[in-house]
Amino acid sequence: MKNHTHTSRDAPEFVNDKEFVKEEESFNEGGRIKAARFAAAQKCTWVSVAINLLLTVLQLVVGYFGRSQALVADGLHSLSDLLSDFLVLIANRQGNRHADADHPYGHARFETAATLLLGSALAVLGIGLIVAAGWRLQHPEELQQVHPATLWVALLTLFAKEGLFRYLMAVAKRVRSQLLAANAWHSRSDAASSLVVLAGIGGNLLGYTFLDLAAAAVVGMMIARMGGKLAWEALAELTDTGLDAEEVESIRQTLLSTSGVRGLHELRTRKMADNALVDAHILVDSRISVSEGHHIAESARQAVLKQHHVMDVMVHIDPEDDMRAKPNAHLPDRDRLLAHLAERLGDASLTANRVVLHYLDGKVDAELYLTANGLTADGQDAAYASTLQARCDGLVRDDEFFRTIQVHRSHAQN
Repeated sequence: MKNHTHTSRDAPEFVNDKEFVKEEESFNEGGRIKAARFAAAQKCTWVSVAINLLLTVLQLVVGYFGRSQALVADGLHSLSDLLSDFLVLIANRQGNRHADADHPYGHARFETAATLLLGSALAVLGIGLIVAAGWRLQHPEELQQVHPATLWVALLTLFAKEGLFRYLMAVAKRVRSQLLAANAWHSRSDAASSLVVLAGIGGNLLGYTFLDLAAAAVVGMMIARMGGKLAWEALAELTDTGLDAEEVESIRQTLLSTSGVRGLHELRTRKMADNALVDAHILVDSRISVSEGHHIAESARQAVLKQHHVMDVMVHIDPEDDMRAKPNAHLPDRDRLLAHLAERLGDASLTANRVVLHYLDGKVDAELYLTANGLTADGQDAAYASTLQARCDGLVRDDEFFRTIQVHRSHAQN
């Protein structure tokens, strides 16, 4: 007996009305949390847009006319943050959409795709700044002293970026958004780069004119490093990289602690934005009913959903360890097996009785429940069942499909 259970959150199964009400309240609460997450992300991103727009214009204009390559590079860094803000807005709106026919798992991967795009753009921008600074450093005779106004703009940028980082990170933790957190760290990298720019401009004003270009090169390296890290993490998620070993082990213990679960021989996870998807193969008693197996699977699924931050869980029920037992895929289906049994026993009427089949370790164990067969004496019924059991015992000695056949007598109900 093998069974897949994968109950949608939109149509859960419950043992009683209390569980239904409880799950319905949980579902509604989840919807409110999702809406709050979307609203908070939109608000803080627009704040970031306003600040980055102001700083970008100020840095690029003052840096250009003040002859500071470092401030111009920092302005481009702010411009990249401005572009990332718009990517956050677009990705957050797309990722907030409900699942549909084309995206049955939702649209959370839009955040991941946006992070990959942003990280790649930052890496290219950083490399470009490094190359430009290196080329200009080869011509020291062309280096000039910067205007003192650039120092004040760099100082203003430092404080603005650090404040923006703290604000964005606080919101990202509250709403649990991977992309917002990434955007916050961009602001922190801008704060760090602004500190480098401040030092470079200060050194230039003290007479060490090459320090402005050196600062521009350092900013380029910081941008390239951050972009490469973001792109790599997003790529890992898009290639279905699993959760870390500690979280996987925690999920494993949750499944194993579920009543009725006898073992777990396969557990797979994959990230989806700030959530995860889980697939598990659990071992149960091979003689229980399909409905009981489904109940165990649903209990295991609900336990993982409640105790871990995952989007959904697929539980596969196994009556035996597939990694060790012989395969059963080659065995015939029920109709063919019953026809085979009737032919070997020479009694087609036997297939009208209730027959329970257990596909285990490459063979079939059958349970045959005899109904009233027209005999009136209990002794005759018992003799018939005993004779049939003897014939079945002889049959399984050389049968290619059946390993055991147990004959049971079913008493008629009055």
